[in-house]
Amino acid sequence: MNYAKMFRVEHGGKVDLRKIDPGFHDRNENKASSLKKLEKLSRRLRDLQFHLYAEDRRSVLICLQALDAAGKDGTIRHAFGAFNPQGTRVWGFKAPTPEELSHDFLWRIEKRAPAKGEIAIFNRSHYEDVLVARVHDLVPKEVWSKRYDLINDFEERLAQNGTHIIKFFLHISPEEQLARFHDRLDDPSRHWKISESDYSERKLWPRYTAAYEEALSKTSKKHAPWYVVPANHKWFRNIAVAEIVADTLEAMNMKLPAPHVDIEDIRRKYHQAALARKKK
Repeated sequence: MNYAKMFRVEHGGKVDLRKIDPGFHDRNENKASSLKKLEKLSRRLRDLQFHLYAEDRRSVLICLQALDAAGKDGTIRHAFGAFNPQGTRVWGFKAPTPEELSHDFLWRIEKRAPAKGEIAIFNRSHYEDVLVARVHDLVPKEVWSKRYDLINDFEERLAQNGTHIIKFFLHISPEEQLARFHDRLDDPSRHWKISESDYSERKLWPRYTAAYEEALSKTSKKHAPWYVVPANHKWFRNIAVAEIVADTLEAMNMKLPAPHVDIEDIRRKYHQAALARKKK
């Protein structure tokens, strides 16, 4: 299946998350087969990232957004684990610090934009300022409602500077989220990931849904598309995200740079010198 085509929010389209099944998975895949497929995708991603890093002309920004327990951390670990850390930066955006709040909402984001040759992965992003800020009334509507245009302008500027933007909303059901919360309660190694606010936030699910639907609809552009990836099945989420990123990188048609030196001259000089030493 072409997951990019299947899950992409088309420019100008209106998103209704109720019509998208978070439990969807490819009928030709299961958890066992997905592991083999992910291995192949990992090798492909590793090679493509090498070309991006070597070319050093363009960059990639991957944004991950989701409700709690949808698997942002797991996606980074499993779908992007093959990336070389030397050319990859992962940034998490939690509640803004006092310093960050004293600046424009994009100030802390812009500092983390990827340099040429890099891949930046945002665990949460500038979209928190039209999601959490909206749902919790942290700023008035007249403020957050203007941020969609500011975000679109920001992403267009990044694109014009050679940054390819890929944005994912990891879509889970309320039932699956609750089951994952219970798993965390039963696993001492993950107790640190659970809090009372996780449960209290569930009451705001309709408000978050409305906020996501508007954000996805207003900010999915040709140069910065959104993908709504069904995430009830972790294994399917991983291969869908990995495949979309791999396809995007491949479409960039990256080329290894030409050498800056005369390779044959170096080969001749040092190969002959090595042969001479060997004869001695």
